[in-house]
Amino acid sequence: MISFEQITKTLGGKTVLDDVSFEVPRGETVVIVGLSGAGKSVTLKHMVQLFSPDCGTVRIGEDVISAAKGAELERMRQRFGVLFQGAALLQWLTVFENVALPLREKTDLSEEEIEKTVLDKLRLLNMEDAVDKFPADLSGGMQKRVGLARAIVMNPEIILYDEPTSGLDPVTARLIDQLIENLRSELGITSVVVTHDLHSALAIGTRIMMIDGGKIVENATPHDFIHSENETVQRFLESQYITRRGSWEKGMQTHG
Repeated sequence: MISFEQITKTLGGKTVLDDVSFEVPRGETVVIVGLSGAGKSVTLKHMVQLFSPDCGTVRIGEDVISAAKGAELERMRQRFGVLFQGAALLQWLTVFENVALPLREKTDLSEEEIEKTVLDKLRLLNMEDAVDKFPADLSGGMQKRVGLARAIVMNPEIILYDEPTSGLDPVTARLIDQLIENLRSELGITSVVVTHDLHSALAIGTRIMMIDGGKIVENATPHDFIHSENETVQRFLESQYITRRGSWEKGMQTHG
């Protein structure tokens, strides 16, 4: 579905991605983890050509998005939904208006069709009672859910998540995890998630990929990730009190 082929990117004289290659299969959730500045968000931005590689190719299916321009690039970007770190809601618009915005800007749907589509998405995320509220009236978790409704309102094939649980309490963070998992299992959406929250990564990921020093040091299922022999991976796990012997593993989801 998404393919990185020998991607190298230098920013500010530092090689952030160094000959990186990997694939995100259709219908899976790949979680990218790593220390701050490791290249996680840079990787995400290459998927929608917010960054272009110095060398290498990024493909979305058969489309080469890394070389696309103009209308062709816009067409490819419409295959994506994006949930930004802070939800990125427009404070002067209601919940309904925020979610409806992509439909009004990019489609010719009637107001009746827009209303039905928006309410369907809000209902999917248990936010239909908040249609007339403004972002300032919502908790951080509710804002994330509205941002997620906006990300899926155009029925994208792929959703990119930038730190979806950042700033949330543990209970709300796990709720967001469950919503992400539901979108994968029920709608077959392909997802790429960047996060520092390793508990979240292990709960939602079908694969977990760790970037360190511009290179992929591990790309494995959650079970194999926590049993990795890579020292960098083990230090990262232990920093969040996750060990191979941890009883927390009993609660890991089995992705089918």
